[in-house]
Amino acid sequence: MRYFLDISYKGTNFHGWQKQLNAITIQEEIEKSISIILQEKISIMGSGRTDTGVHALHQIAHFDTVNNFENKHFIFKVNSILPKDISVNDVWDVPNNANARFDALSRTYIYKINSYKNPFLQGLSSFYSKENFDIVLLNNLSTEFMGEKDFESFAKVKSEVNNFMCNITKAEWSYKDDLLVFEITSNRFLRGMVRAIVGTIIDICNKKINANSIPQILASKDRKKAGQSAKPDGLYLAKIEYPKELLKQF
Repeated sequence: MRYFLDISYKGTNFHGWQKQLNAITIQEEIEKSISIILQEKISIMGSGRTDTGVHALHQIAHFDTVNNFENKHFIFKVNSILPKDISVNDVWDVPNNANARFDALSRTYIYKINSYKNPFLQGLSSFYSKENFDIVLLNNLSTEFMGEKDFESFAKVKSEVNNFMCNITKAEWSYKDDLLVFEITSNRFLRGMVRAIVGTIIDICNKKINANSIPQILASKDRKKAGQSAKPDGLYLAKIEYPKELLKQF
C-alpha cells in the first residue's frame, strides 16, 4: 500500500529535507520514526527539497508499506517519536502509482520579513532592518517573474535538472500582522530559486541592482547577475496542489 503524509516542520535545527551523510535531516527523522512504528524499513519521497533552515507548513511525502494501520493511531504514535520541530498532520492511502513529487500540480512558498528586532520571530522570519520596502514597488517588480520563463539565473549553480523552465502563476507581497510576506506559486521551483528572487528584489530596493534589470538578468542565464540569496529562516513551503483524486480524503 502507498500512503501520502501531510507534514509540518521548523527547519532551524536541520540540514534541510533530504537525507545525507553526517547531518540531521527531516527526511531521515521521519523515516526512522515510521520504521520503528511499522517494524519495517521505510523510505519516503517528498514533494520537493527544502534547504537548511527552511520551514514547511505543508509538505507532502509518500511511502510504501506492507502493514495495515489505523490512521489516527499511526499519527499519534509517529508524533510521539518525532522531534518537537516535526509533526505528521495526516496520512491517507493513495493509488500505488501516486507520487508526491511528480504528481504535484503546483507548489507555493511564502517568505516572511520583519523590519524590527523581535526575539519571538528569531529563526521564523528574516530580519532586514535597513531596507526601505515600498509595497507598490515590490509588487511591480514581482510581475516581472510571472509566466513561463527560464530561471537559470535564479537557481543554485550546478543544479542537476533537465531544464530551468518554471511557470509562476502568483507572486505577491502583502503586510500580515506587521510582517512583510511574499507569496509565490509555480508548477516547479529550482534549488535556491525563491531565496534568489527575494534577495534580488531586496537588492533592488536597496539600489544595489537597477530596478529595470530583471528581464536582462533572466535572459543572461547567469546566477552572478542576480542578487544575493535571502536568508533561509524566513522561507516556508506553504502548499502543494494535487489532482483531486489524490486528495479525496480532504
